[in-house]
Amino acid sequence: MISEMRYQQVERKTVWLMPDQGGSLRRADMNCGAKPSRTVAPWALSVSMLIAIAGCSSIPVPIQPADSPVLSTTPRTAPEPAPASPREDAAGGMASASSDRDEFFDPFAKSDGLAADEYDPWEPFNSTMFEFNRKMDRFVLKPVAQGYNFIMPDAAQIGVSNFFYNLRFVPRFVNNVFQGKITGAGMEMGRFLVNSTLGVAGFLDVAAHMDLQTPEEDTGQTLGFYGVAPGPYLVLPLLPPFSLRDGFGYTVDLFLDPINWLVLPLIEVNGVPSVIAHKNRTTTSMVQLGRRVGEVTNDRSLNLEKFQGVEEATLDLYVAVRNAYLQKRAKAVRE
Repeated sequence: MISEMRYQQVERKTVWLMPDQGGSLRRADMNCGAKPSRTVAPWALSVSMLIAIAGCSSIPVPIQPADSPVLSTTPRTAPEPAPASPREDAAGGMASASSDRDEFFDPFAKSDGLAADEYDPWEPFNSTMFEFNRKMDRFVLKPVAQGYNFIMPDAAQIGVSNFFYNLRFVPRFVNNVFQGKITGAGMEMGRFLVNSTLGVAGFLDVAAHMDLQTPEEDTGQTLGFYGVAPGPYLVLPLLPPFSLRDGFGYTVDLFLDPINWLVLPLIEVNGVPSVIAHKNRTTTSMVQLGRRVGEVTNDRSLNLEKFQGVEEATLDLYVAVRNAYLQKRAKAVRE
């Protein structure tokens, strides 16, 4: 009789469910023969999306429910992370400089008072443009990037990315000066000189190995530094997302780039010579278009693995991208 009473007072035991692969440990309470839940933890879906948006270049491991869960009365250690992708190995030290530009941001994190407000009064228009850009990426940009990735080695793609980043030195340098960041301006100048010479016109990021790295600055951040509010969130066709402030800053940065009025003159300045004469509008437009298409294709090729499976793992991709962008910009202004 005593033993039966003790048996009835035994508390509910906690067991652990281990998915077959790529999942996470989940706790389940066993009582009266109840079956363990096979629902994937909500945060697992968030992690898949964050890998795509924030900058991890490894292939996300698919999350699968356990077909044959294993029960145990003791916790098990979580499975070891998947090995790095071949692209990461090919990048090596050359990709170290881009790590700061691809920082991890949580688009599903609750506001901590530091991130920008999610001010999106133009959401119907933005959602339409977002879907248009997604379709353009799916049916045009991604197939082109896949072909480009097939013929172009990873190291060469990283070199091209470094080259275009080095070309945009002037707007970053000027905005460091405008914000009074003399150290940052000096770092940008040092990076440009080192990479333009020892780095073979910027294809190699030698400055990163010399610890010459500083956060990237632009006019949108400069306006935020002086107290200009971000304004409404804005999505335009064939362009990255902006806030109204950052969209204006993006235009100003085009004017600050001397390539646009000394080499390929989209902007005509009387008395200022250019490599291509101002009258040759067709030549200038074609070269500028080819330059932009090449840069976008190269960047998309570098990120092919990053977005694999993201759409299926995200309930609302528009909101996730918007939140990640606003968090990233708010942090960039604070720095």
